[in-house]
Amino acid sequence: MPTTGIVYSSVYLEHKTGEHPECPGRLLAIQNRLVQSGVWGKLRIFSPRAADIEDLRMVHAEEHIFRVQRSCHEGRTSLDPDTAVCPESFDVARTAVGGVFVGIDQVMLREVKNAFCMVRPPGHHATADEAMGFCLFNNVALGARYAQRHHGCRTVLIVDFDAHHGNGTQSIFYEDDSVFYFSIHRSPFYPGTGRESERGKGRGEGFTLNCPVSVSLDRKVIVSLFVKTLDEIAGVFVPDLVLVSAGFDGHVGDPIGGLHLQTSDFRDMTAAIVELARTTSSGRIVSVLEGGYDLNSLGECAEEHVGVLMEG
Repeated sequence: MPTTGIVYSSVYLEHKTGEHPECPGRLLAIQNRLVQSGVWGKLRIFSPRAADIEDLRMVHAEEHIFRVQRSCHEGRTSLDPDTAVCPESFDVARTAVGGVFVGIDQVMLREVKNAFCMVRPPGHHATADEAMGFCLFNNVALGARYAQRHHGCRTVLIVDFDAHHGNGTQSIFYEDDSVFYFSIHRSPFYPGTGRESERGKGRGEGFTLNCPVSVSLDRKVIVSLFVKTLDEIAGVFVPDLVLVSAGFDGHVGDPIGGLHLQTSDFRDMTAAIVELARTTSSGRIVSVLEGGYDLNSLGECAEEHVGVLMEG
């Protein structure tokens, strides 16, 4: 039986965004690469389900949920200058969330060791009450709450290597000691959050860890810092599940992110995550697609990421 699952459906292509960089072609680029390389046939493919309104309430304010629903159903084309929508976007976004739930189910039930959720729209910028940065609902944050409520996970580690800081994820768990949020990201950069001094609040103090890095920093230093920090986290926090906000926009060719990372660097960072999970969460990892907007490199980076998960 394959050790790695992949969650995917063509329904994710129905979130139509026009000339927007967060476009359906992103998923097609990944799928085509995995098919051409032969990796796709070695994975166990799972179909997503749509999260319902009650599921979304685990993280999001009701006003936010219905604002997104109403905007899509009324035919609006954007929620803000960055975040495009179409009439189908609300239901597609619910299915992105539900896709993460399916990935968690399969990993927690030991059907697969780990999973990659090839979903869109992305999620880590969505706060409890606001859509932003291409994101409608926070897929990873909802996944963490789902794992806690439905699979008895007491502790969850979220590792975010997207070039942009996951401000939404951080804010949702900022006062929570059951979810550790670690982000390495370009700074200064959108959305302007993620300083080292942002470490959590109240009982959540010390459970947020940010590693802002300059675009001028050597890529090997960035990867070394990522690995070293994961080692430190493993010494103080033992998760029942590791969730990954897998953004590939740190690649040197990306038009939006860009940290001068090479494709092989995503392999090395993924290997560090796999090693941490092996020693803390019995290898349980659910990775969720976030950014990555260069269609030429995106498939290659995702292939490296999935390849390491398969070896884990």
